[in-house]
Amino acid sequence: MIGRRGLLRLLAGAGALPLAGGCDESDGFPIPLVSDETVRRLGLESWERLRAEIPASGDRELQQTLSQVGRRLLRAAGEDAAAWEMVVFASPQVNAFVLPGGKIGVFEGMFRVADLPDRLAAVVGHEIGHEQAEHAQERLSAAALKQLGLWLVGAALELGDVAYANEIAALLGIGVEFGLVLPYSRRQELEADRLGLFTMAEAGFDPRAAVDLWRHMDRLADGGGPAFLSTHPAPEARIEALEGILPEALQVARRAG
Repeated sequence: MIGRRGLLRLLAGAGALPLAGGCDESDGFPIPLVSDETVRRLGLESWERLRAEIPASGDRELQQTLSQVGRRLLRAAGEDAAAWEMVVFASPQVNAFVLPGGKIGVFEGMFRVADLPDRLAAVVGHEIGHEQAEHAQERLSAAALKQLGLWLVGAALELGDVAYANEIAALLGIGVEFGLVLPYSRRQELEADRLGLFTMAEAGFDPRAAVDLWRHMDRLADGGGPAFLSTHPAPEARIEALEGILPEALQVARRAG
């Protein structure tokens, strides 16, 4: 972590940093302005807000499916499954998210697309990949410098000001009123896909289900598309990238099986 004086110098010269607009604004972000501890705390605060505003699903079968699939994936990823919390939320949105601190949320509507355990594994594995790659920290650091500047960075570093709760929630991925969402970069999405695909394979799921999932998403896009598509690259590009990774992932699956 840099000191306050160093931070001020960095912000003064922010115009020289490669943070021009576009989907890849956080690619290669050089300095983590926000500590791991702070990102985790902000993630947990956002999770509590979300839990307070959107009820958990009353469908025990969906919750059990998420828990079973998620635990298998977490163990395959080398994580302590007991340290993570996974909740199905009572919402028709076709969406899912991960927050720092090991919190995964899947909306009921996602099960209309991820209607098989392997397809659900593609969704959850992708979200675990975001968390393991620390994409929230990258995005929060880049967006803090570019969009909110010294005020948000200072609040995050001092761990004492929650006046930016809505903005922080947006930066972490659930958005103001859970609707305004800043997308991950193309690099981050591809990295999460790759990590998720190999985690699926290690856990004994069929990685080909990830391609099936996005083909189904592509069909839904004709009708305006689910919320999940608003924060992810176009399904066509996603499918092409996944198909390029798939042969290697299938080799992992064969070894794991």
